[in-house]
Amino acid sequence: MKNLFCSLALLALLGGCATHQSPTGRGQTLLFSTAEMNQLGASSFEEMKKQQKISKDSKINAYVACVANRVTAALPNNNEHWEVVVFDSPQVNAFALPGGHIGVYTGLLKVAENQDQLAVVLGHEVAHVLAQHSNEQVSRAQLTGTGLQLANVALGAGGVANRDLYMAALGLGAQVGYILPFGREQETEADVMGLELMARAGFDPRAGTKLWQNMAKVGGEQGPELLSTHPSHSTRISELSKLEQKVLPLYEAAKAAGVKNCQITK
Repeated sequence: MKNLFCSLALLALLGGCATHQSPTGRGQTLLFSTAEMNQLGASSFEEMKKQQKISKDSKINAYVACVANRVTAALPNNNEHWEVVVFDSPQVNAFALPGGHIGVYTGLLKVAENQDQLAVVLGHEVAHVLAQHSNEQVSRAQLTGTGLQLANVALGAGGVANRDLYMAALGLGAQVGYILPFGREQETEADVMGLELMARAGFDPRAGTKLWQNMAKVGGEQGPELLSTHPSHSTRISELSKLEQKVLPLYEAAKAAGVKNCQITK
């Protein structure tokens, strides 16, 4: 009983000392430093590039990079280079990792029908990084004792211990067969932040509802892998419709200032 009390006291102390506010004002518990999360993201991304087939299609790579670069350029205080890799896979999926890494599967391009719809997805995924949702997930796993043994991990230059479990905590569960899905609050936050981000980048936010309607049609009732942690319900689409109208002036201002059009060249 004494040991249990000490453990609970320690967890409470850790949680209290690491309380932060997300960009939207939501309370978060973050136990890991930015440097640790960036290294974790980089290590996981390098591992994925070894495991997954990378697309050699120069036109598709240029198109995805164009959209991704515009989205990340709209980030506040953006002072890092974002690595963008297109994976040659039928998966309808994309992700962003701490440290400036974006992965897009070619299967997504069959559902995200144009630059604006692709920007909706990338804005959402980059927003997860901006709001430190991965740090929140890993921290929550440590505090709740899920068995990841995060307190003992060695974040060295040579790699990351328990690599697959950490990749899952970063939102890459589809690749490793284990998943720690983002919660509803985090998904809503990424919707809000992501739509504003892509609108600031000069992409039409009205593509949001159409994109998620397309997503809901793929793969039957469960939808594509992307939706395994991104629940798409009628209420969510309704909320996106309201958000689109709020950020529309940002899009119109960006378009008036002039932005590069992204498209796959023939």
